[in-house]
Amino acid sequence: MWYIAQYHPSALFSLRPANATTSGGKTLVTPTPYAVKMALLDVAIRVYGRAYAESWFPYLRDLKVAILLPDHFVVINTFVKILRPHKTGAKDHFGTGLEGPMGNTIAYRELVHYAGALHLAILSESEDAPPPLTTLLSHINYLGKRGGFVQWLGTQTVATLPDDYSLLNPEPGAPFLATGLLQMMDDCGPKMTFADANVYSGRRLRVGAANGRLLQPVVLPYQLERSSRSFSLYGRISDKSRSSLS
Repeated sequence: MWYIAQYHPSALFSLRPANATTSGGKTLVTPTPYAVKMALLDVAIRVYGRAYAESWFPYLRDLKVAILLPDHFVVINTFVKILRPHKTGAKDHFGTGLEGPMGNTIAYRELVHYAGALHLAILSESEDAPPPLTTLLSHINYLGKRGGFVQWLGTQTVATLPDDYSLLNPEPGAPFLATGLLQMMDDCGPKMTFADANVYSGRRLRVGAANGRLLQPVVLPYQLERSSRSFSLYGRISDKSRSSLS
């Protein structure tokens, strides 16, 4: 059974790829499976407590995740001022006579504006009784970086996922749209435990490890329609144009 939740984006979305640097803040255009599963885990801890969340983690780790984005979205390119530690120690950066460890610098950032609602679908292939997924989905209030707020609009269940949804963690060798938009998604490894996901456990979450985050390229059915120095507009590829599968 697929659980499909609808969200209204109430803020701009941003989520850096796993291989992006802090100052080079490019963004993905959709939440990754790892981001969705961590959002569900966060809700499980806040609503039901750590004991329940820890027992549910293997179930959440193995979820299939799909998404339906609006027909159009815009990626906004901008520079922002940030604080970062001085490489050579404390400095009087502002000329006040007081030395501090942080200094101003600029960083490149990308932000996504969705022209409509997001539809998030999750599926478990486990035979065990699932956690209360409808409740968990209804309590998600942001996706991606903190501040990418969304408002839950409702959840429904369907037996078969509609064709216009994009699976974000497909099986290896699955067909893809050759003219689509390539995104590098991260997901939970098959051996990841609750302790691996817990940022307070002291364990290092490695990329590419079975108990860490696994990277997988995913092609979304969107193409660039218009761009300038400050934005890129993407539109959904029509069904008639989806004949070039590789």
